[in-house]
Amino acid sequence: MSARCWTAAAAAALLAVSACGSDEPTSATQDTQRLEIVSWWTSGSEAPALNALLDAYRRAHPGVDTVNAAITGGAGSEAIVELAKRLQRGDPPDVWQTFAGQSVQGYANRGVVRDVSSVFDAGDLRAAMQPTILRSLLRDGRPYGVPTGAHRSNVLWYNVDVLKKAGVDPPTSGDSAAMFQDDLRAIKASGAAPLCLGGKDPFTTVELFENVLLSTIGAGGWQDMAGDHLDWRGTRVRAALRTFGDVLTYADPAASGLTWDAATRKLAAGGCAFESMNDSAYGELLAAGAKEGEDFGAVPFPGTGDSFLAVVDVFVAATKAENAKNALAFLGGINDPATQLAFHKAKGSVPVLRTVDVAALSPYQRGVSRSLWNSPVLLSVAHGEARSPEFQEGFYNAVSTYVRTRDPAAFADDLAGAVANDRIPPR
Repeated sequence: MSARCWTAAAAAALLAVSACGSDEPTSATQDTQRLEIVSWWTSGSEAPALNALLDAYRRAHPGVDTVNAAITGGAGSEAIVELAKRLQRGDPPDVWQTFAGQSVQGYANRGVVRDVSSVFDAGDLRAAMQPTILRSLLRDGRPYGVPTGAHRSNVLWYNVDVLKKAGVDPPTSGDSAAMFQDDLRAIKASGAAPLCLGGKDPFTTVELFENVLLSTIGAGGWQDMAGDHLDWRGTRVRAALRTFGDVLTYADPAASGLTWDAATRKLAAGGCAFESMNDSAYGELLAAGAKEGEDFGAVPFPGTGDSFLAVVDVFVAATKAENAKNALAFLGGINDPATQLAFHKAKGSVPVLRTVDVAALSPYQRGVSRSLWNSPVLLSVAHGEARSPEFQEGFYNAVSTYVRTRDPAAFADDLAGAVANDRIPPR
């Protein structure tokens, strides 16, 4: 499915949820013996991470039939559409996965997910949670989802041996975009593939553009963008597009046939030198048998080291959940410290709570955790956090248009419609 087709379908599906209305929540006191959880975690690192959550719940509630209804598709491309269909017909799963920010708030605005203040109060989560992430979950001061953790999206991964054979020094956190482009040229001259890209999953190309854009406009410009104050026809965006276009010329020729996890495994195997990808890649590299510091390394994407571009996975409970008591119990167990550590060791993410000790996590994750608490935390457009589904659709379409045409005016034209739609109040 093309980027344009996927985003149109996903955005339409999200908007269609509005027809469900704001029904009264089902009882959260009634005992039942079932719990259905929908996610898109099916890769070699994601499935074990999800199982860490499911296993913890099953141990605490052995009489409940816990159904893992995961749907394959990078960044939820298929799950979002299927969820919307189920919500339309009044048959929601008890719990499902989404993202922080506008994604969870969109569901809350349409009345299809329930206030989870009871979970936050029981775990004192408001006091412990990273403040930007906490705010991204609130509507009218009440939380509507429980995050599993945070991935850093502005990361550049590299294969140690491929760089060494090409005579290229490993990148550092202070490298510029121009230095990265020099390295790509040197890798290509050595005969190796410079940049792995899971182009079969459209979000990977959009993440790459996000990272280039952030390196060009900085954290302040990102906040301008989130607040609808960025000039999409301006010089900064045009500069980002030029760099993005140049970087794409170094992408693996096989990229269009690779999913994000396949591209990451290719990096682990030495099939390319670099990959720009959120640190879901970390868990996948480990699952592929690669060793941190020996086989692969990572630095912030060039020019973005002072920011944390976050991808925050969140679980929500349906307003009309048939097994509401079990749903809230599952959400309440996510932030148990032992469960958190088991989850993050598999997933490659980091906790968003100060109360979870990260000392047992890897050196890479400990560094990411420090950045989470000491850098500006920015929300992603690619994952529907920073802007509405309408804008997200336009953003994907604009990136796809630029990849095809290399025309900054066409890119801006696509976004102009998205900005206009973004300003229309939801029904």
